[in-house]
Amino acid sequence: MSATEIYREARDLLLRHRTDYDRAVAEFTWPTFPDGFNWAIDWFDAYARGNDRIALWIVEEDGSEAKYTFDEMVARSDRLADLLAADGVGKGDRVLLMLGNQVELWESVLAITKLGAVIMPTTTALGPADLIDRIDRGRASYVIANAADAGKFESVPGTYGRLAVGGAPGWRAHSDAAGMPGTRRETITTSDDTLLVYFTSGTTSRPKLVEHNQVSYPVGHLSTMYWIGLQPGDVHLNISSPGWAKHAWSNVFAPWIAEATIFLYNYTRFDAVALQEQIRRAGVTTFCAPPTVWRMLIQADLSGGPGSLREVVAAGEPLNPEVIEQVQRRWGLTIRDGFGQTETSVQVANTPGQEVRPGSMGRPLPGVPVVLVDPLTGSLADSEGEICLDLGERPVNLMVGYTDDPSRNADAMAGGYYHTGDVASRDKNGYITYIGRTDDVFKASDYKISPFELESVLIEHPAVVEAAIVPAPDPIRLAVPKAFVVLAEGWEASAGTAEAILVYARENLAPFQRVRRIEFADLPKTISGKIRRVELRELEQKRFDTAAADVPEYRDDHLRG
Repeated sequence: MSATEIYREARDLLLRHRTDYDRAVAEFTWPTFPDGFNWAIDWFDAYARGNDRIALWIVEEDGSEAKYTFDEMVARSDRLADLLAADGVGKGDRVLLMLGNQVELWESVLAITKLGAVIMPTTTALGPADLIDRIDRGRASYVIANAADAGKFESVPGTYGRLAVGGAPGWRAHSDAAGMPGTRRETITTSDDTLLVYFTSGTTSRPKLVEHNQVSYPVGHLSTMYWIGLQPGDVHLNISSPGWAKHAWSNVFAPWIAEATIFLYNYTRFDAVALQEQIRRAGVTTFCAPPTVWRMLIQADLSGGPGSLREVVAAGEPLNPEVIEQVQRRWGLTIRDGFGQTETSVQVANTPGQEVRPGSMGRPLPGVPVVLVDPLTGSLADSEGEICLDLGERPVNLMVGYTDDPSRNADAMAGGYYHTGDVASRDKNGYITYIGRTDDVFKASDYKISPFELESVLIEHPAVVEAAIVPAPDPIRLAVPKAFVVLAEGWEASAGTAEAILVYARENLAPFQRVRRIEFADLPKTISGKIRRVELRELEQKRFDTAAADVPEYRDDHLRG
């Protein structure tokens, strides 16, 4: 069989068993390609060439919109590949791609892939200092960016080529691609050739370089398609910023694996009402958003209904049960959680048609050998441990490794397992419940505390939009749980509000989990939106070490009764 036929057979098996988890797990195996594989040529072009259905639909905040057919995306990417090749971009060359949600981003992904070059996705929010690091450590030989961002590279040294969308002095103009012939290319890549290099968001340290090959994401995201429940003809909306792995998950690979339309709504400031109006107007059928967006949505009026939505999912951080319950009650749809990393596609998820158990993020995806490992002994654990992947059955959807970092690779792959750094529990039916990052779990009065469990209770209170639990040093208990809280609109950061939240927590948590302190503050986050609890832990430790007397917090010691 051809690479296209091999790929389609694996995909169609998952589509047939979309709601039959047990059968999908039993029958699915990752496809292999003895004659090489290139996703843009062997999959996308194979079904997109001559296809006049809508591949990409982008709506702007002012109401203007643009639609591009699958065939148009083939032609645009062929012409851009010709332009890049004329500039010397070839197999193995690393291209830093720094664009927003615009058609040029998708055509660039396809064009770079067709050339066998390497994509280094980069957020437009970065400044010169971060770009110097990415150009240097990433060994970029070419940059594609908008004209508005060209100035950021003036102080970034290097001999890399430059292509600007919109045109900029000293940069090749992207518009030159329109005059290229649009060469139809053949596969020149093997499964082991590098395709993507991601810089992680750096929640605790300097960003790592995560390397993926021609199959680990393009084939690995078959699991993401399965989790979302995507089908041919769907209109899929994912809330994610370019430059981060989740954008590739749900704004490139999963929907185009399924032959679905990618729908984008660009806005400068999040507006829950406007987003819902677009979902209903465009007939969006599948929707993925991070927990932060879901929390903002449930603060808004959901009475307009879900429109044509069939599947709703969340990823990025664990989703609190209260959010799931409110959306279920108001829209009649169950948000299905999913767990994965930049280093992988989806590993664990609640899949279509399966029971969603409160608090659980589901079961391992087909083809993903998830195990729990005792972090102290390194042996397999039954009910609780670190989420790991068994390298004896190395799954396709796992990264190649961390670029130029043998020590970190050794740690990540130690003992025959890929270590995620996340701790979870597993029940007798195989459902996995997230506990926390190995660095975030802490002890208070010799009891193990999972921040996620406490945070899930706190956001049930109407005053709380977001919360982060960290250990606050305590001379008697070693540490006590402290909550940093973002308040909902209309609530005052006062002693009365703090007391109401702390009382609610005390009534709904076990005594050893009692939240002892609360502080109202914005939460520090990575540029990709993940809460940096490490900063809050360090802040609390510094306050303790310096005996700070002006900490703006409220303590439950002062509660009545």
